[in-house]
Amino acid sequence: MEHRHNTVSLHSAIDDALVAIPPGRPVWVALSGGLDSCLLLTLAVQAARRHPHPIYALHVNHGLQAAAADFERRCRVLCDRLGVPLYVERVRVDRQGRGMEAAAREARYAAFAQRVGVGDTLWLAQHADDQAETLLLAALRGSGVRGLAGMPAQRAWAGRYLVRPLLAFTRAELEREAKALGVVWADDPSNEDVAISRNYLRHDIIPRLAARWPEAPLSLARSATLASEADALLDDLAALDLEMAGGNADRLALDHIVSLSPSRQRLLIRYACQRLGLPTPPASRLATLLEQLSAREDARVNVDWVGGEARRWRGALYLQAPRVALPANWHADWTGQPGLQTPAGPVEVSLVPSDARPCRLRLTWRKGGEALRVAGRGRRDVKRLLQEAGIPPWQRDRQLLAWDGDTLVAVLGVAVAEGWEMVAG
Repeated sequence: MEHRHNTVSLHSAIDDALVAIPPGRPVWVALSGGLDSCLLLTLAVQAARRHPHPIYALHVNHGLQAAAADFERRCRVLCDRLGVPLYVERVRVDRQGRGMEAAAREARYAAFAQRVGVGDTLWLAQHADDQAETLLLAALRGSGVRGLAGMPAQRAWAGRYLVRPLLAFTRAELEREAKALGVVWADDPSNEDVAISRNYLRHDIIPRLAARWPEAPLSLARSATLASEADALLDDLAALDLEMAGGNADRLALDHIVSLSPSRQRLLIRYACQRLGLPTPPASRLATLLEQLSAREDARVNVDWVGGEARRWRGALYLQAPRVALPANWHADWTGQPGLQTPAGPVEVSLVPSDARPCRLRLTWRKGGEALRVAGRGRRDVKRLLQEAGIPPWQRDRQLLAWDGDTLVAVLGVAVAEGWEMVAG
């Protein structure tokens, strides 16, 4: 017998989720053809009669099993009965060395981004049992708080909003409601394969837990919610530390990092990497990095991991993507206006002669030995200018220089020759 302390009904939860969406904005429902999504779409249509919003269904056909065509057909039947437009995205799942589940998920989310408009909301049908499985899988992998937080009830994603209105309800509750409403759904045969870890938990482990502790799925889901709150608080703490470390995720003040406890040091570096879109360093590489932060000032510190690297220079820790080799003899004609794409990224400054005469500029890398005649300062070596500007040594070989014929007229973003004007942006 299932016991429950949550007094919020399914219908109320769907109404609340719909009311939270700005007036006139559509709601997309990810429709697989299974119990959860078929019920979610049915409830969404009912709620839209009370709180008008356009409702669209989106079915992703992965083509991975013989039943795929039948699932698509059932989705069409349901949408015709409910009067809901159905959009079908057929995708190709490319494993590329990953597990099938991860590859299918990536293909599915790519399809979501293709169809759901920026600013729109997509409803997903995961429920409390799914959340319990996610938490257990994360715990078995040895995940930290972020992994134990499971799936968020709502989050911004690629300019859209992902919402899971059913996350507080068990599958048993959903099945009872679906039967009461006469919802017809299809069971995915792949969900019976207990060789898949999630299915093993679903069919073998969680039922045993629920036999001893009837509220096990809900309790595990609540633990995920609490972990999510703790993760948000840790993000707040890391944001404060980032501000104290200078505010730039790619350049952290060492004196602040070393003043923190080891756990806060790890938190700050992981947070900074996430802000930069870099993979977070594995625990072993992060430990190596923290050990080297106390090395003598002139020691070279360079710790790398897949997708990222950290370097120390002049009292700062630099976090960045791994350097890629640039074409040695690259050069390009330039009009002096921002936006030109180079192998090192876009040009972000404009450069014009003070007398506004027409000219044709050329961009090259720094090779060494160049000098620039700077207004009021005379002839200055580019090497010295880069040192004075605080450009780290490993970035200097990709510094862009602008030439007017054979005359160097600017070190982009750093210094400009007399008779020329350089403006950022």
